[in-house]
Amino acid sequence: MPKTYLDINVLDAARERIRKVFDDFPKIYVSFSGGKDSSVMLHLVMNEAIKRGRKVGVLLVDLEGMYKITIKHIQAMYDLYANNIEPYWVCLPIRLRNAVSVFEPRWMCWEPGKEDVWIRNPPKNAITDENYFPFYWRGMEFEEFVPEFGKWYGGGKLTACFVGIRADESLNRYRTIKGNKSTFEGIQWTTWIGDGVYNIYPIYDWKVSDIWLYNTKFGKPYNKLYDYMYQAGLTPSQMRICQPYGDDQRKGLWLFHVIEPETWARVVARVNGANQGALYVRETGDIMGNIKITKPEGHTWKSFAELLLASMPPQTREHYENKIAVFLHWWENRGYADGIPDEADIHEEAAKKVPSWKRICKALLRNDYWCKGLSFTQTKSTAYEKYKKVMKRRRQAWGLINF
Repeated sequence: MPKTYLDINVLDAARERIRKVFDDFPKIYVSFSGGKDSSVMLHLVMNEAIKRGRKVGVLLVDLEGMYKITIKHIQAMYDLYANNIEPYWVCLPIRLRNAVSVFEPRWMCWEPGKEDVWIRNPPKNAITDENYFPFYWRGMEFEEFVPEFGKWYGGGKLTACFVGIRADESLNRYRTIKGNKSTFEGIQWTTWIGDGVYNIYPIYDWKVSDIWLYNTKFGKPYNKLYDYMYQAGLTPSQMRICQPYGDDQRKGLWLFHVIEPETWARVVARVNGANQGALYVRETGDIMGNIKITKPEGHTWKSFAELLLASMPPQTREHYENKIAVFLHWWENRGYADGIPDEADIHEEAAKKVPSWKRICKALLRNDYWCKGLSFTQTKSTAYEKYKKVMKRRRQAWGLINF
């Protein structure tokens, strides 16, 4: 879809959007990460809050594996706006993706009983009481916690959650703005998430250069970690400050060793596979399944997939076998009644237009736990155990217990 340009700059447009939200919403909070985008957004929101003498909530879900530089910046932001915020610095056990190990494909930040291996201790002002939120249960996914917080914070009132995403960062973020969805008064830079809560994207049309121009022009505090990342040779699109072991974030694991060696020692000891991930995740080839892969001599892609599955712990193997069974059954009903090919045209495979056992091998080598490379999406933890039971019955019915 072509872009429509307006006769207004992005800063003034963001300020107009924020003013409208303050006019229309009785409850407002900011989803804050300490990153460059959410920091600029917090500055903009707080400028309006201070003008109006209003308080807004500031939610930070602390995922434990963070740089000291980032923590220092977050604390400085909380202190800067202390008179106009309701702070929620959350350090609760939340389950996260570990993309660097098949032996521990998921990990829990702030896990009770593992205090001796925590990457760092929670700050004194953090929420660590598991009974603080009535909706929380130990092991929630991050994606489950955030919308539940919004409903709780809103208390049934019309509620706005400011989110600092920009459409030019990725196709998924563009779709968040542009896609078909329920909105507030038909405004595309809003998304209804349930129970009177709307996500608001006031800087969705900013470019990364606008972010840094704002910081420079107004002299606002920003996360100095980006300076170190720039010095390490990263491009803006490569700079990530989220939990270190995720599918995208694992590419930056090596930076801990360069920027904060003392933190790296804790990061590498926290979960299985962290050091291996730091060493090889940026490499092309079979170790992490990046770009071009090869199969062992004497193997087909199917037999190689079976070999990879056999090498996994039972629980991880069952997880992948369930995903593969659905993948095979879906394509069986769409022209592949005799089974999928061993490999297909590389361009069609890359576009996910055709199935193949080579695609399956790439997902396994990449430790693509939710099998996004096979067109799956993440399953919520509350439904996952039920999903496994259903899959056991389905695989028996489909005759796909063994591939």
